Amino acid sequence: MATMKAVRVHTYGGAEKMIPEEVKRPVIGDDELLVRVHAAGVNPVDWKVREGYLHDFLGLRLPFIPGYDLSGVVEETGAAVEDFQPGDPVFALLNLSRPGAYAEYAVVKDAEAVSKPDSLNHAQAAAVPLAALTAWQCLFDMAGLQSGQKVLIHAAAGGVGHFAVQLARWVGAHVIATASAANLDFLRRIGAHQVIDYHTVRFEKLTGEVDVVLDLLSGETRERSWPLLRKHGILVTTLPPEPEAEVLARYQVRGAAMLVKPDSLQLGEIAQLIDSGRLRPEVKAFPFAQFREANQQSQTGHVRGKLVLVVRE
Repeated sequence: MATMKAVRVHTYGGAEKMIPEEVKRPVIGDDELLVRVHAAGVNPVDWKVREGYLHDFLGLRLPFIPGYDLSGVVEETGAAVEDFQPGDPVFALLNLSRPGAYAEYAVVKDAEAVSKPDSLNHAQAAAVPLAALTAWQCLFDMAGLQSGQKVLIHAAAGGVGHFAVQLARWVGAHVIATASAANLDFLRRIGAHQVIDYHTVRFEKLTGEVDVVLDLLSGETRERSWPLLRKHGILVTTLPPEPEAEVLARYQVRGAAMLVKPDSLQLGEIAQLIDSGRLRPEVKAFPFAQFREANQQSQTGHVRGKLVLVVRE
């Protein structure tokens, strides 16, 4: 039986619970691809899953291989696969109930895979799927963001946030972004019309009314955002708790909680935006052996852009 190097979690806990191992190479089904992983994205959901916070929700079985987005090359195809063949470069978001990107090989459903953008290397491409799809689904599927509207994006320099800034600017919205002082020039460079250092000023003093809030922080930041929404405006969050009906009624606004899902059509559109120069990932890459360090940095919540693990050059 062929084997591969992988990182596995046998018991929930801190980064020390992530163990490098030699394991069996996975076997694919008829509608699946075996992908030789070149790079894997590191996301906040990785440490939340690793610590057991999503055990009941996702129904994961221990041990498991972490990691949800990847870029690599097709090694094998299932009998029913028609769109890809061995040697094709692809990137993908894996279903959240089926992790497995922190490894030399991973199984990707044919319906989840998309041809890698030509303009990106594998490390850059691995930074895209989860974060960019989250931003896309929050702004467009949930909020219906349109040209001419005002959107307030919290934690705008992070993985999801920096894609959201670029996508909102692309669709023609007026983009207000909050971040620390060190990231303000970066946010202006990628398309924010107005930037606010949340350490030195209360954002609500500067924004005016907005049509959409993208809440990537929750807590006090969310509570201070409700009064900024226009009547029937919407706050979309990626974090618990879900917006409460009493709050929505009080401010006469809408609220929605979003959990990203794989969508190859949307990811294909994102790939086209990348290759046309309208969208670009900001990436910090770690060697695969530094998977613990990458996860610990992700867990601080202070990351510009996306972290990735380079599994093979």
